[in-house]
Amino acid sequence: MVIVSGTLRLLADDLPKVRVAAATVIAATRAEAGCIVYSFAEDLLEPGLIRIYEEWESREALSAHGRSPHIATWQETLRTVTVLGRDLDVTEAGAREKLG
Repeated sequence: MVIVSGTLRLLADDLPKVRVAAATVIAATRAEAGCIVYSFAEDLLEPGLIRIYEEWESREALSAHGRSPHIATWQETLRTVTVLGRDLDVTEAGAREKLG
């Protein structure tokens, strides 16, 4: 499994401009083959900070996601606002099991 986690920091005033596009990219991504989890969350204490968390079955699935039309649209949306920072990490994880 591949985990992507990190943050996207925007001007707080730009959040309303990206919410619809974010909801669209989240819905489309969740329907992709190989997507296990895909979520964005606005930080309640830091306006403009979006926390990102993704789980993918494989690097190949993650790579295909990066080439998808909805990601191109999302990136175009981000070009219309002020992005103050982006910090994402990729982690390769081993076996997964339920915590009992």
